[in-house]
Amino acid sequence: MIKQQKKINFNSVAEESGVSKSFLYKYIEIRSRIETLRKQEEELESPMKVKRDMTEKSKDVIIASLRKRNKNLEEENRKLKEQLKVEWATIYKEIK
Repeated sequence: MIKQQKKINFNSVAEESGVSKSFLYKYIEIRSRIETLRKQEEELESPMKVKRDMTEKSKDVIIASLRKRNKNLEEENRKLKEQLKVEWATIYKEIK
């Protein structure tokens, strides 16, 4: 079942082996082996979790990049407004 990447729990082992769940619970060695394998399986990261984590990291990088770009554009906008004030003042002085 491990090689076939099937979920390991009492139901799946009973179905695969053709025995009852009570049989599996009855024998301590079998029971502890299934519980150990099930716990190991739960600790493994699923491909969906890995993908979700990668997506979250990608989003964080994109957000940081956009924030930096936004900050640069705000600075450029501030400089252009200041330059525009100077130009308008020059034009106003020429008119008078």
